[in-house]
Amino acid sequence: MELDLETISEIKRKAVEFLFEFGPRILGALIVFIIGKIVIGFLVKALHKVFEKYNIDPSLSSFLKSFASAILYVLLLITVASTLGIEMTSFLAILGAAGLAIGLALQGSLSNFAGGVLILIFKPFKVGDTIEAQGTLGAVEKIDILYTKVRNFDNKVVTLPNGVLANNSITNLSEKPTRRVEMAVGVAYGTDLKKTRQVILDTLKKDERIHAEPEPVVKFTSFGDSSLDLSVRCWADAGDLWPVYWDNMEALKEAFEANDIEIPFPQRDVNHYYPEGIPAAKVKEDSEGSQV
Repeated sequence: MELDLETISEIKRKAVEFLFEFGPRILGALIVFIIGKIVIGFLVKALHKVFEKYNIDPSLSSFLKSFASAILYVLLLITVASTLGIEMTSFLAILGAAGLAIGLALQGSLSNFAGGVLILIFKPFKVGDTIEAQGTLGAVEKIDILYTKVRNFDNKVVTLPNGVLANNSITNLSEKPTRRVEMAVGVAYGTDLKKTRQVILDTLKKDERIHAEPEPVVKFTSFGDSSLDLSVRCWADAGDLWPVYWDNMEALKEAFEANDIEIPFPQRDVNHYYPEGIPAAKVKEDSEGSQV
């Protein structure tokens, strides 16, 4: 289909009208976009310097920079659209409604996200720490923005939501360099407690992993059913906690045996009565007397 001169002239006229009407808007939008992009780059770099200054976790720093950059680009897009003369009221209403629906649908994930941010900022624990939380005791293997992975001592990996961790108590067993070792021992009734205490202290002094300060203590705690109960407390490096406990429990047993300190065990006296109520020992005594 061939175009006649009149049609071509009309197209040229409308093109010129469009150019004069929308050309300045397009040029303005392009300038806004270029300037906005430069400003966003400057702000992201400034944010990076702030994170470095306050020693923010690298994984959190990277996520927050990407998140901030995405928000800034959304704002830039809205500004550019507004510069082009696009009506933004309806668009923003739809965007707000969609954001509300997404927020309600992802309420749990948003809670975990906020918890992850708080954990990475305030650092109640870090990768490699041993923690106890939500009934789980183990070493932290990974801290994600939504979940934390903990490997317990039988090599099972437990995934805990960050929202739950951030809003409940956490016991960090690795934050302090030293830990108190507690051992409970019992000796037989009639045992000399002063001698026993000295034997225990002498045994602990042989272990170089046990700190001299604070010095070990041995205290009598209770009268047990079959034993006099003692509490033994000493301090060691956090990494030596269980080796010190296991080795010294065995060393104390050997020291007690070497010093004739009796290690008690539960005992019961049993008397057997016949149905008539006569003790068995009495029946045996009477029968032996009658034989004589």
